[in-house]
Amino acid sequence: MELFISDLDGTLLNSGAELSDFTRNTLNRLISEKNMNFTVATARTYASAGKILKGLDLKYPVVLMNGVLIYDPQSEKYAVVNKLESKIKAHIISEIRKCGLSAFMYTVSENQMMTYYEELANKQMQDFYDERRKKYYKSFEQTADFGSVNSDVIYFTIIDKKDRLAPLYNFLRDCKGISITYYNDVYSEDMWYLEIFSDKASKRNGVKYLRERYGFDKITAFGDNTNDLPMFEVSDESIVVSNANQAVLSQCDHIIASNEEDGVAKYLDEYFSKITEDD
Repeated sequence: MELFISDLDGTLLNSGAELSDFTRNTLNRLISEKNMNFTVATARTYASAGKILKGLDLKYPVVLMNGVLIYDPQSEKYAVVNKLESKIKAHIISEIRKCGLSAFMYTVSENQMMTYYEELANKQMQDFYDERRKKYYKSFEQTADFGSVNSDVIYFTIIDKKDRLAPLYNFLRDCKGISITYYNDVYSEDMWYLEIFSDKASKRNGVKYLRERYGFDKITAFGDNTNDLPMFEVSDESIVVSNANQAVLSQCDHIIASNEEDGVAKYLDEYFSKITEDD
């Protein structure tokens, strides 16, 4: 039994961060007619990913926030929640402040997520906030002090220029109890994302969970950016779109058409057509 799992931004989605009608229709047809096992792994939360994926007939859980959460759309519940320990949370907040940076902090309580911020310190943070509120109806709450938030903290997202993020990345990358993704924003060449979360979470562990939970004997992963490399490591086949980051292009099994050309959907359509012909 084979699972196909795809990243969203820069891979399955077009440059407008949307699922094209062609991709949605093709995936639904293959799921229905060919019994294709398909899901996604993304850095997004379900607030935005769920709206993007609306109308797509997903039967398996989706890996969210780089593996921090695994959400089952069938039961509408989080199957896995990887939270940060309180001491580690406090340490991260302290270091963010020392570096003069601002962040979004995510919490989960009783199957509900909330996103906090202290200040929208740059245009990219403001754009991130505006898009997710207006387009995806995501909930945000401003707080004077992250440390005063009592809910379980699962994630920090910091958006800034690479040289401003580098000191924080260099300081935290060897800290026990946390994992970090550090990558260029696919929608803005000048800005980078630094995302901090539990070391129990990763797209790698998300893929491993799905393999073990459902007994898949082959997993094929699609991606475009460096935060996809961990899931490639535990997949049987790694496929990247032609618009992918150079570091990712050099570490994959196959390169397909770009996200703007519906590369993932076209590859899967050809893959299942070939299986039918061989049979």
